[in-house]
Amino acid sequence: MRAKVESSISSNPGVTVDVKEGVVTLSGTVATEDERMAIENSAKSADSKGVKSVVNNIVVNAPQIEINSNDVDLKAKVVDATKDFPTISTTVNDGVITVTGTLEQARVQVLKQSLDALSPKRVDMSSLVIK
Repeated sequence: MRAKVESSISSNPGVTVDVKEGVVTLSGTVATEDERMAIENSAKSADSKGVKSVVNNIVVNAPQIEINSNDVDLKAKVVDATKDFPTISTTVNDGVITVTGTLEQARVQVLKQSLDALSPKRVDMSSLVIK
């Protein structure tokens, strides 16, 4: 039974299998909750008669997002990200993007998403006037 379960989850090298009296214990790390549940389901269906239960001790360890605190690099990317927003100004200092000027409410979310995508430490829009 252990071999069946191991082969059913073989595409996940970060996961180990332990089997005792029909109880399968899964351990290790994966990137998403969906992946964690898919492995549990694979283990359950690997040997439907032999597997009594599955203990899922798999930890979801989402990849960390790298923070870009290189001001020169951020400034260049901010210029490109804000080229369609002529009514605002931006400054970059120590990885923080500060936005000033005025902007229509309907465009605030688009701007915020564009700047967040650059992975700065923070986007400060507190001085932005929203029309």
